[in-house]
Amino acid sequence: MSFRKVSIIIWVLAIVLFLLVLHHNFLSLSSLLRNEVSDSGILGLQPIDFVADIHQHPVNGRQEEIPVVIAASEDRLGGTIAAINSIHHNTRSNVIFYIVTLNSTEDHLRSWLNSVSLKSIRYKIVNFDTKLLEGKVKEDPDQGESMKPLTFARFYLPILVPSAKKAIYMDDDVIVQGDILALYNTPLKPGHAAAFSEDCDSTSTKVIIRGAGNQYNYIGYLDYKKERIRKLSMKASTCSFNPGVFVANLTEWKRQNVTNQLEKWMKLNVEEGLYSRTLAGSITTPPLLIVFYQQHSTIDPMWNVRHLGSSAGKRYSPQFVKAAKLLHWNGHFKPWGRAASYADVWEKWYIPDPTGKFSLIRRHMDTSNIK
Repeated sequence: MSFRKVSIIIWVLAIVLFLLVLHHNFLSLSSLLRNEVSDSGILGLQPIDFVADIHQHPVNGRQEEIPVVIAASEDRLGGTIAAINSIHHNTRSNVIFYIVTLNSTEDHLRSWLNSVSLKSIRYKIVNFDTKLLEGKVKEDPDQGESMKPLTFARFYLPILVPSAKKAIYMDDDVIVQGDILALYNTPLKPGHAAAFSEDCDSTSTKVIIRGAGNQYNYIGYLDYKKERIRKLSMKASTCSFNPGVFVANLTEWKRQNVTNQLEKWMKLNVEEGLYSRTLAGSITTPPLLIVFYQQHSTIDPMWNVRHLGSSAGKRYSPQFVKAAKLLHWNGHFKPWGRAASYADVWEKWYIPDPTGKFSLIRRHMDTSNIK
């Protein structure tokens, strides 16, 4: 082969190599630009605050994003921070947090998220528009949650996470001890828009409410004396489920107009009072029980080990608590409060508030010294 032909071949190979490098850089730039596009919508979505996670958990750009939606109310902000911290440090997956809050809390939240321990998380702060709840929530002094709009954020997942096909929702009173990827990979049956943990599962003992008996079935949440409830032909003994942690198929959610269905039952309750008089747990639960009656999948019970906040006593062994993938302090006794059970487990993930506004309340503390 002549020297001239060899030179031509080398030049061709060099050009091909150059074009391949150029193409790769173009794809990387396109991907970066896609990540930095901010969303807009009726909830006032804000840009994602991206910080490269280099030191602890390198993220493979090809990994599927795992959207985790969690509310951040001013009086419980420490819980949100601890939950986020526990998720972040127990996974190498590409997690992005959608933190739903009110405008008045945003500055406080941002100052906390700038803590050294949280600088590497990827998140988006979403301001929740309380006007969405007008005419759908009855002001009831006996039901404190009717005054807390963020408890209803879970009803609006497709708006909160508009580009995702799947998402995880969880309450702020949880600690995650397993890899969140396992929860995200929960299989959902065809036609099911969400997967919850059943209240009859073996890991969660039955909760007894004074005057109402065991509260782990539909009759504990819905008033079966009301004709509209009876017409649904839902068995009162049907096992209820806990909506504090769930996985949602957002494609199916939108196809079935789940948000509209939930809003329908919220409005009807305002007009007719459809919830049980001895309502157990959250007032957000009854609409979900109706809409998802026999139409939901289940998550592994170890991914929602709950009732840690239903009494001041310890209801599980230390070994079981250690083995749980997710601990849930649903109930009156929160892990940042004075009478909390397993507070030491929760506190491992708590990051002190740099502003000093949020303080832990502990038995050994003199309450007069708490700011």
